[in-house]
Amino acid sequence: MRLAYSLRFRLAVLYLLIFLVLATIMMTAMPFYYQKSISNETQILTEGTLTSLVRNIETYLDDLNRLTIAPYLNDDIMTALKLKASPGFNDTDAYTQLVTDRALRTTLPLFLQNSRRDILATVLVSPDGSAFIASVGKEISQPVPNYPFTQQDWYRKALEADGDVVFISSHPQDYLSNSASTQVFSVARMIKDPDTRQPLGVIAADADTIVLARIVSDIKFNVSSIVCIFDAEDKLLYSSRRLPDDLQNQVLEKNPQIRSNGDSYVAISKPISPSQWQIVVLLSNSEIAAKTRWLYATGILFALGGLVLTFLLFFALSRWIIHPFRDMIAVMKQVQNGDLKTRFAVTGNDEIGELGRALNTMIERLVELIDREYKAVINQRNAEYRALQSQIQPHFLYNTLNGFIGLNRLRDTAGLEKGIFALSGMLHYTLEGEEWVRLGDEIHFIQKYCDLQRIRFRDRLMVKIDCDPAVENFQIPKLLLQPLVENAIIHGIEPVSRVCLLSVTARPTQGDGPARVEIEIQDNGCGFDEAALDSKKGLGLPNFRERLGLVFRGARFEMSSRMDEGTRILISIPVEEVEEAGQKQ
Repeated sequence: MRLAYSLRFRLAVLYLLIFLVLATIMMTAMPFYYQKSISNETQILTEGTLTSLVRNIETYLDDLNRLTIAPYLNDDIMTALKLKASPGFNDTDAYTQLVTDRALRTTLPLFLQNSRRDILATVLVSPDGSAFIASVGKEISQPVPNYPFTQQDWYRKALEADGDVVFISSHPQDYLSNSASTQVFSVARMIKDPDTRQPLGVIAADADTIVLARIVSDIKFNVSSIVCIFDAEDKLLYSSRRLPDDLQNQVLEKNPQIRSNGDSYVAISKPISPSQWQIVVLLSNSEIAAKTRWLYATGILFALGGLVLTFLLFFALSRWIIHPFRDMIAVMKQVQNGDLKTRFAVTGNDEIGELGRALNTMIERLVELIDREYKAVINQRNAEYRALQSQIQPHFLYNTLNGFIGLNRLRDTAGLEKGIFALSGMLHYTLEGEEWVRLGDEIHFIQKYCDLQRIRFRDRLMVKIDCDPAVENFQIPKLLLQPLVENAIIHGIEPVSRVCLLSVTARPTQGDGPARVEIEIQDNGCGFDEAALDSKKGLGLPNFRERLGLVFRGARFEMSSRMDEGTRILISIPVEEVEEAGQKQ
């Protein structure tokens, strides 16, 4: 248990707390910071790459858009479209119909020919449902007989756009007779008469979806990624890898953390204008974490190495610090056991050396203080003895001698002789040099004192003294009890005219606590009001209280009194303190 309160234990706890904080930062915070930094840099690089990718796609869509406005650039084609869209076209002469049909079936495909192999076909549909097609590698391509062009979604969207470009999501190219229903995406537009703003037809340019894969394949990311393109209606137009439904839904919901098949992804998206498409890149978090996994391993290795090294340094340093303090504790224990000559060996001028010098100075001051206080106590006690003796002798001798005169006049030689012997014994007792006496001797002195007082008070004073043999040999200061007995006689018995009893009892007691010696002095004299207890300053009473507390720190002093019933004084002293006092004498 003492280990938990030791300085070395507290230093060890402080060291471990500091090390754990630093190790935690080294093993977790720093790798996490670098992982976050790498992730942010990867996202920034990806956003830049994605911007370049979006521009490539937008450029391609612009090429398709420009292809849809090609008819406006040829007057023969526009004239043919106007004639074809006019209500009376079927009533015109055969030559006009021939020229119109030749312009749309021959001139238009030649004019729409494109060197780009990924633009698979361009189709122009007149209001009456006739289709004129220009396909890759062929001058003239035939549509599927009776194909319902006017019922297709892209056709209706182009009409609704009223001349603005429309971007059509992935759909099969199933309107060509020689087509294998290739998946294409289209750019469509309604052709309008520049003069009357009347619709002349709808033109659509089809591009193979594989062109998106080619554009995306030219772009490389520094971690594994999935590139996907969604159209304006959130339909998947292209994906570099198969995209599960749950992953697709999370992308569309724009969840901050996308998880699928035990991996998580960071989504970075960019809009593709003016198609209102959206391109999304999913970056694998597991690969980003793998790039920083070595940082965690390095942090753990450094933390373990630092723990071993710093622990050895701490052990050596703490031993160097704690050892002088242990020496100081040993010196203090020797001083506590009474060896005031021991000193701490100071080696150095640091704070520990200053503390050691302060400890030695304190011990020296303590020795001086003890010596000075001890002498002061001795002088005080001697002064008290002399004061008591001086108080007893004049007053008491005057009364006693008057009593002797009375006995002489009464020719009571026996009583006179007994009184003289009692006075002689008392004077001999008080003039002896011992400062400590047996409790039995003190009680015997009290008996002689009461015998002399009975010469004065005669039958008015009755004395009862009882001392248990078990406490007779206990040592107490000389004349400790005499002032209390004198107070009882002078202030309690003398003022009344009736017969009074004075009892002095000394006995051992054993209660719940340690054994004690009880001395009781009681009279049935006049007594006094307990409210005025502090004002009762009898002969020797202040000196008695001071002496009792000085020699017996655990002693108790109790006084109780009632008017016309008497006064009781109880002195209780621990047996242990009485025995220690006797051993010192």
